[in-house]
Amino acid sequence: MKNGVVVVGSLHLDIVVTAPRLPAPDETLMGEAVALVCGGKGGNQAVAASRHGAPTAMLGRVGGDVFAASLVDNLREAGVDTSLIQRDAAAMSGLSVAVVGEDGEYGAVVVSSANRELSADGFAMPEGARVLVLQNEVPEAVNRAVAAEARRAGATVVLNAAPMRPMASEMLELVDLLVVNRIEAEALFARPIRSVDDAFRVAEGPGAGLADEAIVTLGSDGLVHRDRRGRVRHHRVRPAPVVSAHGAGDVFVGVLVARLAAEAAMEDAIACAQVAAAHFVSTPLEERGLSFAARGTPADSPHSRLRRI
Repeated sequence: MKNGVVVVGSLHLDIVVTAPRLPAPDETLMGEAVALVCGGKGGNQAVAASRHGAPTAMLGRVGGDVFAASLVDNLREAGVDTSLIQRDAAAMSGLSVAVVGEDGEYGAVVVSSANRELSADGFAMPEGARVLVLQNEVPEAVNRAVAAEARRAGATVVLNAAPMRPMASEMLELVDLLVVNRIEAEALFARPIRSVDDAFRVAEGPGAGLADEAIVTLGSDGLVHRDRRGRVRHHRVRPAPVVSAHGAGDVFVGVLVARLAAEAAMEDAIACAQVAAAHFVSTPLEERGLSFAARGTPADSPHSRLRRI
């Protein structure tokens, strides 16, 4: 697995509904279309990394329901090594429900199910793997165990701390690169981030030392990167029409780690990941080939296309 990536994380079936806008509390809206797609932050990032050239393996867990095969097949189709996937016949596979507005904004609810029972027992970094990627949709104890193993193997540990949750200092001490969006950064650093200047102040502040290196993504405002020497830089992004931002962060992380595993410089890896994410948000849902991936499935597969309702 030369220059490989290992992703440890969640696998969910995503139910994605498009609507004129996100509903307000207690409001019922009439939707426009629905798609059943293979997702989970871990699964999305593994697919993105593999499709951007990195030999990729995934440690995840699925249930004993009808969706499990689709989730695993989706990874295989993207070239991801699924030999580490665990199966739990007594549980349901993870599920999420997302609403996407006409402006591309979205909201989602995740039910972790089998992902909560993911185990790190017997895990070892494959020979040649250079990067381990983690998120917060699986138990922290699993993240901590696999991160410690990756450190012993000399691999870089990347934590996309999403969704945000309290994390033990022992976990953060194992992280080489922390990737968060502005909402997650606000929760982590307990400071509001309303602008690029706010992100700079957070990245330069004392709390930014939670990891050797940090990236705060800011959507259309680009991102702020603090390198290992404490230098902070704003990376702008080329404007792109937004169909949906759902999954864009996972594409960014997957492409970023694929480039890092290939020994690209961080600045080059960030630029490549930004381009990929910008392209992704402007791509119609039914044409997406990364997190909205079920290409090659039968025409009558529930994961094969966007359906009008």
